[in-house]
Amino acid sequence: MPATEGEARTRGFWSRAGEYVANGLRYWEPRRVIYNAILALVVLGHVWAAWPVSRDKLSLDLVLICFLLAVIANILYCAAYVADMFLQFSGLDIATRWGRPILLTIGCTFAATIAHFVVLATFSP
Repeated sequence: MPATEGEARTRGFWSRAGEYVANGLRYWEPRRVIYNAILALVVLGHVWAAWPVSRDKLSLDLVLICFLLAVIANILYCAAYVADMFLQFSGLDIATRWGRPILLTIGCTFAATIAHFVVLATFSP
């Protein structure tokens, strides 16, 4: 039985969506390392800068809180996939080519700013 035009269009949508998801995974997952490295540098920089105070505040609870915040930060990193899918479905290659690095820069800057204030509040004397 031949597929109707609507079924063919639906299959075409899901096929394209699968390609876009795979393309997004190939782009974003290697850059997750950069994102995590930036956040780690922010946290470690604050710990080092406030060393006498930060040494006294280090505890298992603080390590667990940092772990929880790192997991939340990585969950929020996945928001880039939503914007990336929008860029890819737009069909504008230039938007995808320029939009991805801009989105990565803005996302890393935003996350680093949040990490800065959280760590500043945690280790302030």
